[in-house]
Amino acid sequence: MRSSVKEKYTKEDQQALVERYIFTREQTVYLSTPLSEADMTIQAADFVSPSKWHLAHTTWFFEEFFLRDKGFVTANSETYRFLFNSYYETIGNRQIQGKRGLITRPTLIEVMDYRKEVDEAVIKILNNCLDSKMLEIIDLGINHEQQHQELFLTDILYTLAQNPTYPAYRRDIFDSNIDKKQTSMSYVPFDGGLDFIGHTGFKFAFDNEFPKHNVYLEPFQLANRLVTNGEWIDFIEDGGYQTPLLWLVDGWRALQTDNWQMPLYWTNEGCYKSMTLSGLQTINLNAPVTHISYFEADAFARWANKRLPTEMEWEVAARTQKIQGNFMESKFYLPKAPANTENILTQMYGDVWQWTASPYIAYPGFKALVGAVGEYNGKFMNGQYVLRGGSCVSPREHLRSSYRNFFYPHQRWQFSGLRLAI
Repeated sequence: MRSSVKEKYTKEDQQALVERYIFTREQTVYLSTPLSEADMTIQAADFVSPSKWHLAHTTWFFEEFFLRDKGFVTANSETYRFLFNSYYETIGNRQIQGKRGLITRPTLIEVMDYRKEVDEAVIKILNNCLDSKMLEIIDLGINHEQQHQELFLTDILYTLAQNPTYPAYRRDIFDSNIDKKQTSMSYVPFDGGLDFIGHTGFKFAFDNEFPKHNVYLEPFQLANRLVTNGEWIDFIEDGGYQTPLLWLVDGWRALQTDNWQMPLYWTNEGCYKSMTLSGLQTINLNAPVTHISYFEADAFARWANKRLPTEMEWEVAARTQKIQGNFMESKFYLPKAPANTENILTQMYGDVWQWTASPYIAYPGFKALVGAVGEYNGKFMNGQYVLRGGSCVSPREHLRSSYRNFFYPHQRWQFSGLRLAI
């Protein structure tokens, strides 16, 4: 968390912050409405979290990092501090991540009461005079909750996918453009040279987006759109998952260990289908492929005689684009086929996160924040790769050209896809 904020600001600024806070908190509750308490308590794997835990953890975040300093704690503060702390070692012991599904108590009603109690206390303070430090914590909390809104949807998809009946999160989501004509892929050139990446310091950004710094790029080209399901099927049927020369050694090991034969959630029983938030659906050949690992993205690029872009190339290109596309606000929750535009960059934002060739490391001069919030991003800068651009379950307000997401190279449950580069 860093941002350029005013030392003093108006009542209009305060009111806007209150409205943003309320909207974000209500949006998370809205995402839970299609689910039963059983849906929200179960944990299908160590790397996903129950929906009820997301509702509670995002609330605990405001209690821990905002209200506690103001002398306000809830009646169950110490218990919830153990149950709903995620990874903040400096705060104390916590429930093991892989056992969050065992938290049957508090009940869902009690978690919703907890949210209400914390919200009332936060809003009361927000309606009074604030300083810049308080604003930054609330800004961080709002952006943190937006991250968990995305995780809420990715995690419940994984959980529902383990049910042999393929239950839908929402049945009113259906891809009506499944027969849309394939758009051609072309490449948009960039001159390269001396440029910069990193956040400029205007408005909110996470600490891992700083500092802004110079980079030198060789001339490069980016594909005008994302790789599609149809192109991925070509890769499958050409033996992409059986050809070791296409794969990094750790990727080939992961493929063999977990028996990868196609993207996560895909089946092929006469035709290709995929588990989605609307249940099992026929694959849209023209929509972007999703739920693939870095290893798969890298192997596909090798198969196509192309490569993955670096995060520096992606950011320099993305700064030329408006942040528009298919986001969580559409309530579609599926990647969409691109517009038929040649030689113009499309889908830079939304639809699917785009794997880059860049390891997740600190920028030159990076400094972690002081205190427990300093554990937010810097401690994870090891063994992961950067993704850019957001997805169909990312909040639109949450994204910017400098935003850096990161996952381990074998992970596939995120809405992750790829764009090719030359």
